[in-house]
Amino acid sequence: MKYQEWLVEVPAEITDDPIWKTEVYRLGLFLGDLAWYDALKLTLKPPTRSLSDQLYRASGSISANTCEGYSRASGKDQARFYEYALGSARETRDWYFKARHVLGPEITSHRLKLSAQIIRHLLRMIPKYRGESIREEAAEYLITPLTDLLENVPMPDHQFTHNALRTTENAPLPDFQFTHHALRTTDEETSNE
Repeated sequence: MKYQEWLVEVPAEITDDPIWKTEVYRLGLFLGDLAWYDALKLTLKPPTRSLSDQLYRASGSISANTCEGYSRASGKDQARFYEYALGSARETRDWYFKARHVLGPEITSHRLKLSAQIIRHLLRMIPKYRGESIREEAAEYLITPLTDLLENVPMPDHQFTHNALRTTENAPLPDFQFTHHALRTTDEETSNE
């Protein structure tokens, strides 16, 4: 999946809203969508089932809190919700690091770097709305160019078996497609037509 392809799939009900012009919102929404696929893979391993829920909730909170803050009248109220989004972005990064044993190095590295981009954006935004700087130690975020992160997006491999989703190498299983709304097999798709 590439970011430009994903952008085309976002419905007008979202893209026509003024918040769509806010890059951190778009990136947070994108990361939340990626986390959906990653969470599916994490549900396959018993030790990471609860981690998948935490990851999906944290990543979803980034764009949700950005929306909430964007909709507030006062700068201090906006800053408060952008701070919540910052906390969620850091939490998402933390859960991705913990999931690295299942997701693998390529996906983990990509998601950590995308999280760092979001964190950096929020750290720049918050003082503007709060009217004062953030009180925390300075940290250098080594940033991969955003264009690289949005053009080369690794995705987990998934297959169905025994009514469950799992990763396998040699299992003859039905074809399936990911959509933003569901995971379904190609067999289901043709039987519904």
